[in-house]
Amino acid sequence: MLINERLKQLNMSKYRLSKTCGVPQATINDICSGKTVLAKCAAGTLFKVGRALGLTVEEILQSSTDEYRCPFETFKSNTCHHLKDMGDLDFMINLLKSDEIRALYNRHWYPEALYLLAMLDYLSRINDIPLCTKYDDLRRQKLQTPLYPAGVLTTQEVFGTDTPLHTAERNAIPEFYRFNIMEAEVRDVV
Repeated sequence: MLINERLKQLNMSKYRLSKTCGVPQATINDICSGKTVLAKCAAGTLFKVGRALGLTVEEILQSSTDEYRCPFETFKSNTCHHLKDMGDLDFMINLLKSDEIRALYNRHWYPEALYLLAMLDYLSRINDIPLCTKYDDLRRQKLQTPLYPAGVLTTQEVFGTDTPLHTAERNAIPEFYRFNIMEAEVRDVV
């Protein structure tokens, strides 16, 4: 956690941080131990802690995202909404600048990393842009278990047949299918 790292860098105790920023020591202890979810912390508290440590509230909150992993369906939906809001080229530029694909992969969040790489490759193909070679090593990876959209899995369960799975495989966008992700639509988001 960023706060603990900064305390160590500054050779500052939690007690001293508490006195410097005016936040109760019990709260500081809860934050540093991970007992308190930073996203649910009062903004004033994070501001005071950040100011005492030379950090912004955004840096503190961003460091805490490592602790929370949203469901894959939510991740997919958020990604598709970002694409819709930004447009193909800006989405691609932002994705490459942030190097989020590599960051997720290094965190061992393989479905998310490969989903973004598939999206990048798909957008490259449909916009006639050469593939970024930065991720060639990841292009040789594949999820062990196929990932199907929740709706496909629900339909399979309700009707007790594998037909929806086979249909999803046939309709999957090739760049996603290569990674064992059955994604047929990235544009139709509400």
